[in-house]
Amino acid sequence: MESGPARIQQLPRLWPSRAYYGWAIVFTSFFISIAQVPMYGPVFSVFVKPIEDELGWSRTTITVAFTVGSLGGAMLASVVGPIVDRYGARGVMSVTGLLVTAGLLAIAAMTEPWHFWVAYGVARTVSVAGVGLGTSVAIANWFIRKRGRAIAMRAAGQRSGQAIVPLLILPVLLTLGWRESFVVLAVVAALFITIPSLMFIRRRPEDFGLRPDGDSAPDQPHPNLPPSRGKGPGGVPAFAGTTIVAEEYSWTLRQVRATRTLWLLTLGMAAGLSAQIAINVHAVANFEDKGISQGLAVTVASIFTGVAAVSMMGWGMLVERIHVRYVSMAAMGLFFLAMGVLLVADTYPMAVLFAVLFGLGTGGWTVAQMIMIPNYFGRLHAGSIKGFISPVEGLLGISGPLVAAFVFDATGSYDAAFVAAAATFAVGCAAFYLAKPLRVPATAGAAA
Repeated sequence: MESGPARIQQLPRLWPSRAYYGWAIVFTSFFISIAQVPMYGPVFSVFVKPIEDELGWSRTTITVAFTVGSLGGAMLASVVGPIVDRYGARGVMSVTGLLVTAGLLAIAAMTEPWHFWVAYGVARTVSVAGVGLGTSVAIANWFIRKRGRAIAMRAAGQRSGQAIVPLLILPVLLTLGWRESFVVLAVVAALFITIPSLMFIRRRPEDFGLRPDGDSAPDQPHPNLPPSRGKGPGGVPAFAGTTIVAEEYSWTLRQVRATRTLWLLTLGMAAGLSAQIAINVHAVANFEDKGISQGLAVTVASIFTGVAAVSMMGWGMLVERIHVRYVSMAAMGLFFLAMGVLLVADTYPMAVLFAVLFGLGTGGWTVAQMIMIPNYFGRLHAGSIKGFISPVEGLLGISGPLVAAFVFDATGSYDAAFVAAAATFAVGCAAFYLAKPLRVPATAGAAA
């Protein structure tokens, strides 16, 4: 892992010297995000029924593994966040790749529920805390004005992987089995998480004598945006048509941890996390229960993650021009509409309609939650702030998939769980509406 530099460091020679290195961080994060998608709900959902059918485990038993990993990731983030702020994400993400690979191989050999809980739990824990937090903080450090589109590209990797991987793994699943499928996924993780992290991930542009977005000075005007009459955070000129400026004020964890805004954001993100992951984990099994074939049910997961991936650049450009809280509210509204369709969807065309609405909401939500903390509080302490709220966010958020599984096992239907998810999305929307941005201290100069 990198340490705080006392001198200017050298960038990797594999990257073209004329191209801003921040895009190397983005492209590397894109491919790493694809490789770690087995640790996320849409891919997990593909394996729920095959594991249930072979091993006879209940859906609650299976979902415990996902819950353990979600809780572990939330707790580990409180440790990883300050490390990423101080040293960078390179070492954390490299170790993550090795642990994810080991976890997937262990799943392929499991015979008891506790094997699954430990193996998947550890792999998801390090994936959420290592890759999820690491890539978002790394990108936020290299971009300010173009942060929305940069985060959108990274997020598109995650959602593209969730769309493509179920389709690519389906032939292995149908012809060889779910155990062999996890072995294939382990090989992918080994190749595309650890090696790219070591080669290309770096901490901040200042370590290499650069500025965020490739600017030559903190107050360099955007070439395509005329200056506005006002001043942005830190006294730097803002630009017409955008809420992002050339430099930003960074709050410390001590400054924000007692503010109403931080805890409303925590509530909003926890609500979205809880309900969205519950649908991710159980959507495929739900449609199979309603008589849709396994192959078509898997395509539903691919459709909504594919729609999310395609929509993300639009969401990313939007969040550069309007505040992230409004993007978050729009995503919650789309989720709410999708829940209405999901409750009555018992045919494949209705399932596709659900997938489109849910995918659009997922695209906006994914970009918004990755960019939320740096856009509200600045980039320099984003890892520490995110790590601080992650345990609370996680404790509230992990309940969704487990509650949905419990409801199904008790009633034979997901309907009550889906109604609860719709209500949870409404709560999240209200929390984001109330989470007004903090005012920059009048005495603030350059970014803290």
